[in-house]
Amino acid sequence: MIGYEVQLAARGAAWVAAVYAALAALSVVLLWSMSRATVEVRDGEVWAGNAHLPVELITRAAAVPKSAKTAAMGRQLDPAAFLFHKGWVGTLVVLVLDDPEDPTPYWMVSTRHPEKILAHIPTATTLA
Repeated sequence: MIGYEVQLAARGAAWVAAVYAALAALSVVLLWSMSRATVEVRDGEVWAGNAHLPVELITRAAAVPKSAKTAAMGRQLDPAAFLFHKGWVGTLVVLVLDDPEDPTPYWMVSTRHPEKILAHIPTATTLA
């Protein structure tokens, strides 16, 4: 839409094609930067993008299969929960916290390999 607005303002100028190309490149870079954030466990902390959580604060952890994702992200979702959600990733990991200084009750993190995350968390279980 921005390219079209520039095209209308330029009234047929030859450089409008360059504007469309620049906007397309900017869109690709933006989408790439949004999808490159990772989820991992390192140095005793769960990292979801730039956010990190010490493993010792996790009281329970569980994988949420793709079939239960809609219910978990629906009305049951606590507004105070921390979300690291990517719509194109089917499975989630739920990390329930026990930190009296933090009002966040749990983290919900999208990951393609929940078993790798849960393997590093001693309190991990699985949902049926």
